Amino acid sequence: VQLVESGGGLVQTGGSLRLSCAASGRTLSIDATGWFRQAPGKEREFVSAIRLGGGGESFADSVKGRFTISRDNTKNTVYLQMNALKPEDTALYYCAAAFRWSIDTVLGRGYDYWGQGTLVTVSS
Repeated sequence: VQLVESGGGLVQTGGSLRLSCAASGRTLSIDATGWFRQAPGKEREFVSAIRLGGGGESFADSVKGRFTISRDNTKNTVYLQMNALKPEDTALYYCAAAFRWSIDTVLGRGYDYWGQGTLVTVSS
């Protein structure tokens, strides 16, 4: 499975961006896609995840109410809509895929494939 992120860029505080994660290869083998981010000098953190078969989403507390996640299975693409962006949202955003939707994937663990990332910069 190959994952390619897009949609990052520079935005002002309060603005919005929509990130995309396009999957190719053995996409039928995966059931969960997650978004993670890593800011300079910080560890990677979980942002959100969605069950590709439907019926499951999760969000980090820091983005609840501001970010939404959605999927288009016909395009093998997962989207992360980011609204009300803050400077602390600045990071390299990665998507990742897992074979199974589970308590691990909900909590941001157990992902099998990773993309290269797309940079989001929020100016104050």
